[in-house]
Amino acid sequence: MHRKERVVAESQSSISSEVLGERYRLGEVIGRGGMSSVYRAKDENLGRDVALKLFAPQPHDADELKRQEAEIMLLATLNHPSLVTLFDTGIDIRIPDEPRPFLTMELIEGQDLRSRIRHSAVPLDELAVIGAGIADGLSYVHGLGIIHRDIKPGNILLVQTRPGEPVRAKVTDFGIARIADSTRLTVTGAMVGTAAYLSPEQAMGSPLSPATDIYSLGLVLLECIKQATEYPGSAVESAVARLYRAPTIPQDLPAGWADLIRSMTALDPLERPKSADIEAALRQALVSPTSTPGELARETIRVLPARPFRAPSITAGPPSPNWSASPTKGHSKSSTSSEATQSLAGADAPKPGTPPETRRPSRKGQKLALPMAILVLLGLAGGVVALTASQAPPSPSGVATYPVVTGTLGDHLQELQKSVQP
Repeated sequence: MHRKERVVAESQSSISSEVLGERYRLGEVIGRGGMSSVYRAKDENLGRDVALKLFAPQPHDADELKRQEAEIMLLATLNHPSLVTLFDTGIDIRIPDEPRPFLTMELIEGQDLRSRIRHSAVPLDELAVIGAGIADGLSYVHGLGIIHRDIKPGNILLVQTRPGEPVRAKVTDFGIARIADSTRLTVTGAMVGTAAYLSPEQAMGSPLSPATDIYSLGLVLLECIKQATEYPGSAVESAVARLYRAPTIPQDLPAGWADLIRSMTALDPLERPKSADIEAALRQALVSPTSTPGELARETIRVLPARPFRAPSITAGPPSPNWSASPTKGHSKSSTSSEATQSLAGADAPKPGTPPETRRPSRKGQKLALPMAILVLLGLAGGVVALTASQAPPSPSGVATYPVVTGTLGDHLQELQKSVQP
């Protein structure tokens, strides 16, 4: 037997009750994999139970050592309720020539999702809680630029915080995780991950992104519903199958769930939703009477608000050049004055079909234009006089005095006064 296989396959009795790192006393094996074994251990310094993950020695495999070091560094930086918490790291030196790194993590009392699926299909309300927790944890690690790359039922632990409450998920085993856009920790071209849950880009050796974990999570949710692996078979058969057909979704599955899983397992990574959107959709299912996920966030069209209407300000500056020098001898050529004149002219207004350049006020309209101009000027003069009179000091003689209006407006007021004198 190969040395690695011999060490990993150590029986519980051969290593039980031994102390690692002068602190952790090993107990029974609670998990085993190709690269490590997980033990229940007793932290004799703090008097608490922990999970101790002991790696197989790899003295001649530099890539494996890098992967183990990467897991330790990654786990040491993560802190989230949906992720297994790392407590400590160390080196097992019982065999001096074969040092073995180990991790101590929080001990999750419960089962993993793989064992839960074997028992029965997961009800949708329970699956909404589990899926939302996983998506929340992925949203956290994706925000740090970390891709898990091996989301599968065996790496999802279920814990019940209080009796009667739904179980909650905790994601573990970041042993093959990678930093986004960084150098791979595996041999170039090697396929890393569990074949049944690989994303299409993993199967084809294409660049990875957080959408890779979204695809794997979609297959996990579907397996919880169907109680069967969507792409079984050998590594090659499983990897190639997803490139030729989309996952088969049960016809009796509610439309909201079907749409969610279909979008998560889209062949194009750009078409898959973000982990935060998946969490929000599954949280919505918790308050839905039919346990149906909410709609995924969609790109919306921004509608700019209408510009508020601002009334034109009237100033005492020089009149518009569209007005003639004397309002008694001409009329306004501006559009606003023309419209006012036409509305007051009644039947003499031009017909709608008449071109603008051929429209001319009628004689009756010209007669009405002069009184209108006079009224406008009187209103302006009254406003200016009232404003300045309110600010002027009272006359000592008790006789009301009026301010002198100068400028062009004053000239118009004098002409207006002469025209109304008897």
